[in-house]
Amino acid sequence: MNIVNFTPEAAALGGALIGLAAVVLMAGLGRIAGISNITYTLVDDWRAGRVGGWRLAFVAGMVLGAAGYYLATGASAVPPRELHPVWLVVAGLLVGYGTALGSGCTSGHGVCGLSRLSVRSLAAVCTFMATAALTVFVVRHVLG
Repeated sequence: MNIVNFTPEAAALGGALIGLAAVVLMAGLGRIAGISNITYTLVDDWRAGRVGGWRLAFVAGMVLGAAGYYLATGASAVPPRELHPVWLVVAGLLVGYGTALGSGCTSGHGVCGLSRLSVRSLAAVCTFMATAALTVFVVRHVLG
């Protein structure tokens, strides 16, 4: 498996595409491109029997975009090490809890909120970044 390595060009292109998607969604539908809320509402709509719409297209576009990149290049963003499924479940639950606690995710606060000069989003992004730095330190240097 070919793993994607960080390059400034790829990061700039990815950031530009994320920004473009956020602008198109805001300009076209007046909606914030917060993935956690889009996904939550999509699941809530599915439970209520309402399937489809722009939320489904948005989430499908993220999945299909990643799949298309993999098919075109053979490169994957999947980390090379195997993680125990328990850690994946714990990580997912912590991310979900943090998203609920912070009233949004990194895309909603970091991309859309900061661009709207939201003080609440600035506080959330600082918290996300500090937590990420602490997590990397603990995983790499404490847990080994």
